[in-house]
Amino acid sequence: MKAEFWTIIGCGIFFFLIAPIYWFLTYDWTGTTALVMTFLLCALLGFYLYVVAKQIPARPEDRDDGEIADGAGEQGFFPPYSWWPLACASTLAIIVLGVVIGWWLFIIGLAFGTIAVVGWIFEYYRGVHAH
Repeated sequence: MKAEFWTIIGCGIFFFLIAPIYWFLTYDWTGTTALVMTFLLCALLGFYLYVVAKQIPARPEDRDDGEIADGAGEQGFFPPYSWWPLACASTLAIIVLGVVIGWWLFIIGLAFGTIAVVGWIFEYYRGVHAH
């Protein structure tokens, strides 16, 4: 996580330094605001990577003497395929269309959306991928 942390922090420092220069050269509110928000995004992501790096023991790729074989074995839990994100996106489309077309469709979309979100949350509690 050290390499990722320093990469993101380096980008954040770049945007922090460029934002005032851009402002004094162009007096453009939109671009300056975008650069400041990009700096804040890099700061947020850098802080997250810093906190996670403190919680994880040293990875082989973070050590100078790390070997490829040091990273062998289980790397973590990676979820298998899931159809629930498609169901959630479809119900969100129904909800948005319900705002445009009529409240009756919005209420139907909320009902389906509740089912889709609950299904997505609890998909690992039953069925083939239960644990």
